[in-house]
Amino acid sequence: MIRLLSGNEALALGAYHAGVKVAAAYPGTPSTEILESMAKFKDVYAEWSTNEKVALEVALGAAYAGARAMVSMKQVGLNVASDPFMAAATTGVNAGLVVVSADDPGIHSSQNEQDNRYYARFAKVPMLEPSDSQEAYELMLRAFDISEEFDTPVLLRTTTRISHSKSAVKTERSRRVPDRPTGFQYDVTKYVMLPVHARLRQPQIAQRLAKLTAFAEGFPFNQVMWGERRLGIVTSGVAYQYAREIFPDASFLKLGMTYPLAKKIIGDFAAQVERLIVIEELEPFLEESILAMGIKVSGKEFIPRGGELNPDIVEESARRAGWLAKSPPRKTMLAPPVLPQRPPLLCAGCPHTGLFFTLSSIGQRAKAKAAPKLLIAGDIGCYTLATYPPLRAMDTTACMGAGIGQALGAEKAGVEQRVIAVIGDSTFLHSGITGLVDAVYNRGRITIIILDNNTTAMTGHQEHPGTGVTAQGQETNAVKLEDLVRGAGVSDVKVVDAFNLKDLRATVKNSLASPALSVIIVRGACPVNVPRRGEPFAVDIEKCNQCGICLLTGCPAIQSENGQVYVDTAMCVGDVCGVCEQLCPQKALGESKAGVAK
Repeated sequence: MIRLLSGNEALALGAYHAGVKVAAAYPGTPSTEILESMAKFKDVYAEWSTNEKVALEVALGAAYAGARAMVSMKQVGLNVASDPFMAAATTGVNAGLVVVSADDPGIHSSQNEQDNRYYARFAKVPMLEPSDSQEAYELMLRAFDISEEFDTPVLLRTTTRISHSKSAVKTERSRRVPDRPTGFQYDVTKYVMLPVHARLRQPQIAQRLAKLTAFAEGFPFNQVMWGERRLGIVTSGVAYQYAREIFPDASFLKLGMTYPLAKKIIGDFAAQVERLIVIEELEPFLEESILAMGIKVSGKEFIPRGGELNPDIVEESARRAGWLAKSPPRKTMLAPPVLPQRPPLLCAGCPHTGLFFTLSSIGQRAKAKAAPKLLIAGDIGCYTLATYPPLRAMDTTACMGAGIGQALGAEKAGVEQRVIAVIGDSTFLHSGITGLVDAVYNRGRITIIILDNNTTAMTGHQEHPGTGVTAQGQETNAVKLEDLVRGAGVSDVKVVDAFNLKDLRATVKNSLASPALSVIIVRGACPVNVPRRGEPFAVDIEKCNQCGICLLTGCPAIQSENGQVYVDTAMCVGDVCGVCEQLCPQKALGESKAGVAK
């Protein structure tokens, strides 16, 4: 059967056909669709875990118990999961365990551009890298066999283009659960990492790495494709596709296993070409490894070390390096038409808008030259868009759950401003709880605001432990945030309607005036998940005096053209939100206004 699949869909199908019984993940672009695709298979247990560390621990427990398991995450998620990842590399597994890291070259939807290939070397585990959806499917199948044969987790690394690009995939097998003993095999020296046991595992890890290096020499996805021997190119992943387009006549060594490297294959290939280069995205991982073998190779002095590659960048770099023969530049596709730019803003009807407008006005952020009265420590989520004008209501954003700890640190450092930490419901459950406990224990004098829109919005509205619905659509117990916060020891806990500006302002000011730790839960549904849309608002032009206060919310449904404010009815959700109606001093916004709407 031939199917058109994205890399993420191909990975999920490969895992399913390999007999995976347990799959866990935390949503994060570009990896999200892997678990979403797995959740459709009803004979697989698939869960959105509270964070990547928990997801890997769930998968590792399943692998210990004899069930093939997969865990998927974006590149920064592996930072969160690095503790159990390194532990799994030490203990080994029982059934196969595959860890998918979807890296994000170009920083399309991340806070950094890290190269997770180094995690394989760090943990001494094998790493596979597909160059298209077909290889994503096939390498996933092979990854479980490798995991079991060598008693190790396998790191399967993709990048944004591989994850999201679609190509034809030929599937020649159906689901096949391995016929192997199931159940936990009691072995404390293998699974209980007391120092005395961990020391015993180290020689075994070294032996495993030596066996994997020998295995790499015969790995069929390490492929040599001979062309002209004037130039030999070592590459992997999506970089192979770009290099193949720019150097159609060159000789190629395409690596499907990029750790450990097949030293003999690389040495033999290098010996048969006049010049050896490496084309790879991000860091010189392959290049440095080949140089360490004593082989002359070049690459990163011409290929950019940061950012996402594409054929144009590869061609420009190759011409600058003299790798291409003097020939006319490759014909490129016509440039796409220039589309109107849309500034990054919160959605129309977003429950976060009122809160950030309130923080901005209380903090005097509209006055560009005035020192803000608040320090707002933010977090990872769609609410990070409140950093942009006109709200300008975010001062820090580092990583998931860091906002609470940063707010506490700033308060303990003695900053003059009152300190607020803002965090979303999914992010709070991901890694904000420990920060809250720390603030309770260390008597923080900060205000923590949890934005509860009952979904994981930025990555595509996935469920989380607070929604009461599992990844596979089943009803379950929902974690009630206010009970959790009170249980952690916070006595000053308030729940506020996200769309009631009067209550929002009063509650925030009251909490800021308190010398004790306070938590405000601002609750309102994401407009994407609201089943009912109200009648769109309009502007009463007879009442509107163009004061511009409504524009300060940043709502994309409120626009101004030729000095006249109007409402874009295609976006406005009406009284489901109603923030602009509450703000307008002239009462010129609302339902059934005989005025301007588009």
